[in-house]
Amino acid sequence: MENTVECIEACVECAQACTACADACLSDDAVAELTKCIRANADCADVCDTARVLSRHTGYDANLTRSVLEACAQACKSCGDECDRHGGMHDHCRICAEACRRCEQACRDLISSLG
Repeated sequence: MENTVECIEACVECAQACTACADACLSDDAVAELTKCIRANADCADVCDTARVLSRHTGYDANLTRSVLEACAQACKSCGDECDRHGGMHDHCRICAEACRRCEQACRDLISSLG
């Protein structure tokens, strides 16, 4: 259960960081150069939100949970990689990349504990 709680918290934090990063990118003078980052942020935030299934225990579906966690880990990896490209110039991208890495790891840890 501890891994589940950590993963839920990491997903919520990551979704918030991605939303904030996308918003900051949209207000940047070089917004045209950040479109891939904005898209990755939006995708990652949306996928992290689907991790709400982790909070449901009635009628638990291990296959669905594993699929959601795999998708979340992949979205976090993709977004983290993209934000890393801009992290030296934009603090919001650096912060987002860090949140993505934590969430990706939390998802992978939970997948491992599922057996």
